[in-house]
Amino acid sequence: MSYDLIVIGSGPGGYVCAIRAAQLGMKTAVIEKRATFGGTCLNIGCIPSKAMLHASELYEEATDKFGDMGIKVGKPAVDLAQLLKYKRQGVDGNVKGVDYLFKKNKIETFLGSGRIAAPGKVEVKAADGKTQVLETKAVVIATGSDVARLPGIDIDEKRVVSSTGALELSKVPQKLLIVGAGIIGLELGSVWRRLGAEVTIVEFLDHILPGIDGEVGKQFHRMLQKQGLAFKLSSKVTVVDSSGKTLKVKVEPATGGAAETLEADIVLVAIGRVPYTEGLGLEDAGVKKDNRGRVVVDPHFQTNVPGIYAIGDVIAGPMLAHKAEEEGVAVAEILAGQAGHVNYDVIPNVVYTYPEIASVGKTEEELKAAGIAYNVGKFPFTANARAKVNLTTDGFVKILADAKTDRVLGVHILGPDAGNMIGEAAVAMEFGASSEDIARTCHAHPTLTEAIKEAALAVAKRAINF
Repeated sequence: MSYDLIVIGSGPGGYVCAIRAAQLGMKTAVIEKRATFGGTCLNIGCIPSKAMLHASELYEEATDKFGDMGIKVGKPAVDLAQLLKYKRQGVDGNVKGVDYLFKKNKIETFLGSGRIAAPGKVEVKAADGKTQVLETKAVVIATGSDVARLPGIDIDEKRVVSSTGALELSKVPQKLLIVGAGIIGLELGSVWRRLGAEVTIVEFLDHILPGIDGEVGKQFHRMLQKQGLAFKLSSKVTVVDSSGKTLKVKVEPATGGAAETLEADIVLVAIGRVPYTEGLGLEDAGVKKDNRGRVVVDPHFQTNVPGIYAIGDVIAGPMLAHKAEEEGVAVAEILAGQAGHVNYDVIPNVVYTYPEIASVGKTEEELKAAGIAYNVGKFPFTANARAKVNLTTDGFVKILADAKTDRVLGVHILGPDAGNMIGEAAVAMEFGASSEDIARTCHAHPTLTEAIKEAALAVAKRAINF
């Protein structure tokens, strides 16, 4: 069987790439090693975690806020088995949606492990061991990423878990220790803290959320502590002893020194993710990788081997599903002779805790390091009418604009529904908007998005409501 394009991996980057290629008239096939499509994101990552976050947030709201609004429901209880069933139903609906889209776009699918056997040839090995070889003009590697592991600490997905196991716990742990204060650690820590766990997060750095705007990170850290999450910053986990009834976790200062031992029922290792390229035959094909194991590509996503391309988590850049999607569309269009392009300066990033964090563009730290003069406009949700009546006043909006041109260089939102609100900022930045452009755009009242308008007004020190 011969194809114009074979995509290895059906996660957000892979399936979107395949669909766009099919739309452009290419005969396309997708190889997926899982029994279901959608990759890590839909099966064991973004989608199931958002279901757990949503359910746990509503549970906490019913417990703590309903009474303030005059709603009497009694003390709610957690039915974890039903919560997990709800989560799985959401996952099932999404993965079936990808299957439907493949059929709709006449994309052929193969379940099994894909390996580049030779130029223009991809071998598929099914679960039963049977193999077949497909011919293709081009291959796109979209195999995503895997859990990063701590040396000497085995993840069994029962007591010592990755994000995968943390989404399948059969009971709420009494004590949960999380290694890593990045997005995954904070999101899953929030879930289980709301459901009743005592959560401690150990982070090697002296701050949470590496790469996030410093002011946002500091305020958010205080909010999470107020919610009940405990942190041990500038610390590292060196040993997890699983020989007893409870786990004994040895924690040391990051720079060395006296260790302490903490007890936990569950340990979640959430120190990041690494590119997944195992078994793809890249070494035999001569495909270059960098010192972090990422596939090296040119501006058109082609590797050093003609006809082999790569996108998403296996190449440089933020490990975000939507970044992979944009790259998938771009490489499909490039293969069709069009001008596919990704603007890496406008890739939103969201932390789906409560409150949410959403950002796009540069942080203050990045602008200072680059020597770029900028103006800042900030507006707190305490001064937003909708946030007040919704009892969701934590956080603020911050806009960073070039001091000379007023062009928006970065937008950072800590607050309710930040993940949806950041879309406005991304569109504005994609079109090269100034802070004045946003400030002069009429925003509906009363809405949370008025805080963005007010932050834009504040760049010129003319906010109305603060």
